Amino acid sequence: MKATLCIALLALVPVSVPLAGSAILFLRGKTVASFLQLVGAGCLVIVVLCHLYEALHLFPWMHWGLEHSVGHYLDFWSAVLGLTSFPIGYLFHALTKRRA
Repeated sequence: MKATLCIALLALVPVSVPLAGSAILFLRGKTVASFLQLVGAGCLVIVVLCHLYEALHLFPWMHWGLEHSVGHYLDFWSAVLGLTSFPIGYLFHALTKRRA
């Protein structure tokens, strides 16, 4: 088994937890903060799936791992969007949460 495949499979677990939590939060109350968290967590799942697809050689037309390819840009921009929108949504949720 390749190292990339093992790492991608192992990364699915910690990335799925925020996705599930964000989905539950969004279903309970549809706010901008919960939407940003859901989008960010979804983008991080896309990053992991990109690496999984690269390791399994799925969708070869995306040229996974090559610079200036569709797969590279999908992976890069998903990571950028995920690493910005999830923490911003989390911060907005923490700042606007009502104290009981």
